[in-house]
Amino acid sequence: MIVCLCHRVSDREIARHARAGMSFDEIQFELGVATQCGQCETCARDVVAQCSALRPTAAVNCGTPVQAIQLAPAIAESRAWNTPLHSLAA
Repeated sequence: MIVCLCHRVSDREIARHARAGMSFDEIQFELGVATQCGQCETCARDVVAQCSALRPTAAVNCGTPVQAIQLAPAIAESRAWNTPLHSLAA
């Protein structure tokens, strides 16, 4: 759905920017939302608020050492896994 008619910005585009961590002010600067007539500001702010609340939080490195994952024997012995391309990288 088009939220900003003046700049032809959709709710999906606003949501994509909000999920990327941008604030309303940053989205407004980037896309021009609510900078001309202002009729879309309430709707655009609602979209940003909804997406910001649903945005998953990135994992934080707490200093825990990374552990290797052991592959199941069926996976490790697969012909597809042991192609020359993969064996060169190992």
